[in-house]
Amino acid sequence: MTTNGPAAPDTDRAAFRAAPVDEQSRVRLAGGGLDYRRTSVEGDDFAPWLQSVARGFQDGERTAEHIASARERSAYRRLTGVYDPTAPVPEAPVATIASWLGELTVPGGSALPSCAISAVTVAPTHRRRGIARAMLEGELRAAAAGGIPMAMLTVSESPLYGRYGFAPAAASASWRIETRRAGWIGPRPDGRVDFISRETLRALVPDLHERVRLRVAGEIDVPGSHWDGFAGTTPTAEKAGDKRAVQYTDPSGVVRGLALYTVSENHDDFTKATVRVAYLLADGDDAYAALWRFLLELDLVAEVHADELSVDEPLRWMIADQRAAQVSVRDHQYVRILDVLAALEVRRYNAPGALLLDVADPLGHAAGRFLLEVDGDGVGRVRPAGDDAPTEAVEVSLGIEELSAAYLGGVSLATLAVAGRVRSTDIVTAARVFSWNTPPRLSIWY
Repeated sequence: MTTNGPAAPDTDRAAFRAAPVDEQSRVRLAGGGLDYRRTSVEGDDFAPWLQSVARGFQDGERTAEHIASARERSAYRRLTGVYDPTAPVPEAPVATIASWLGELTVPGGSALPSCAISAVTVAPTHRRRGIARAMLEGELRAAAAGGIPMAMLTVSESPLYGRYGFAPAAASASWRIETRRAGWIGPRPDGRVDFISRETLRALVPDLHERVRLRVAGEIDVPGSHWDGFAGTTPTAEKAGDKRAVQYTDPSGVVRGLALYTVSENHDDFTKATVRVAYLLADGDDAYAALWRFLLELDLVAEVHADELSVDEPLRWMIADQRAAQVSVRDHQYVRILDVLAALEVRRYNAPGALLLDVADPLGHAAGRFLLEVDGDGVGRVRPAGDDAPTEAVEVSLGIEELSAAYLGGVSLATLAVAGRVRSTDIVTAARVFSWNTPPRLSIWY
């Protein structure tokens, strides 16, 4: 099920959406008097499902307009709810989860079909009843049954997901830049930056993202409704008029970059406004430099804030005073390998070698011994390991959480070994094989 750029077939996506809930989890929840079932985007159960999601993320009640807009933009998702027939409002689920079949970019520029998980909520009235465990384990079993080799998610509460084998695999950097102190010393490309409407940005961004998403491990294919949220082009978008859009066009007239930002005025000093970059997408070095220079040189702006950046942004080397940028790093993209053979064969590696991987998985999806043999071109071949493993193979013992953490190249196996999370007969060689030359990144939340 691996691809080199084209989206996963629509038939695969439709089959995943239509698959029934996991029977094991359904039976477990039924034993506690709860009903675990799919929710229809088109049906009457969608509105209460959406209200429960909003409550779970501490958002306000959704209006009829919100519900209609969300219904229109949710057809790609598989929606599931847990219902309590004895609750005062039995039609409103006490727990929710959403998922869809997407694609994860992996080291080397290929994409791996992955189950993207979102909208995980449990009502505070129904905690500590095993509901979250049943839903997440059920979703993983449903993905594995559908032949999907990977699951992925971005999280609000990071400690919750390690028990299911998820690991932080792509970190995110947040920047706060003092513009007057920074001083631009980066390239000054030809081409031009121009303001455009949010509607124009919304029309341009899907194709531009498709052109670049396979260049950085950790990025995913983005459902169209997410772009509506970024651009504020839905009728229910909040403060959409605050968003300003620009494009970078190269000297030949091709749009190579887009940026979306907001400005917050400083009423005590009108020369010290704050810009928050909502999204910046660049196809090439010139677009990257031109857009960042534009943002850092805006008039009447004292600070520029940006999130979901790489932990190794070239921008650091484009400003004269690196101390003008305060950078904080946190976990962002979590992944969970479900099929070791499929996942390891599609990515590329940094050095040749043979690794004998002994993988533990408490949930049973990916446990086993696997021989990974990487040639001089960084291409790996993986097979179940028997007694015929070559004597020169480096042995590596680790859990599925650790293998998932290292999968995108965001953390070294050597680092995990020092942390007591990995054991190896030659950790230096193992780390060299598994490493990648650029850190992974995910530029959105989902």
